[in-house]
Amino acid sequence: MRIHHDHPGHVPDFVRLVEAWLGASAWGLEDADHALLRDPMRIVREGGSILSLARGDDVVGVCALFRDGGQRIQLARMTVLERERGQGHGGRLLVAALERARQMGASSVYLLTNTALGPAVHLYRKHGFRAVREGPHPQYARCNLVMEKRLGSEDDRDHAAAPADAGA
Repeated sequence: MRIHHDHPGHVPDFVRLVEAWLGASAWGLEDADHALLRDPMRIVREGGSILSLARGDDVVGVCALFRDGGQRIQLARMTVLERERGQGHGGRLLVAALERARQMGASSVYLLTNTALGPAVHLYRKHGFRAVREGPHPQYARCNLVMEKRLGSEDDRDHAAAPADAGA
């Protein structure tokens, strides 16, 4: 498995995986998702990054890092193919995303999730994310939990190692 950053050939996979994940969820795709998936490379043009986890040519997981002002990054649209879940791919992708955020100069990474997504919330907590707000989100109906991780903190040092096979 290899992590790729901003691979133009993986953009269709990013769209396919995000559509499959959100389309199968109770919430479905929202207006902001449709807008993003029409032009995912805007993430990169606006200073963010798209990460993909691939086995050869087969992309099995993706996520995006959105620049949200100076040193703040949002981790979003993280998903792994359903048949590949439970194999640690989400953790590998998360560790790579945090390392990429550090490379981008981030001092913190935050994410929007839902308390109903127990395995995801557990993964985020395991990697040092802490809840900073609970309740309905003004933009996304599917979100009721905002979590954040400060990079460079004491907590961060426990999870700072990037996967050995991470590549550009």
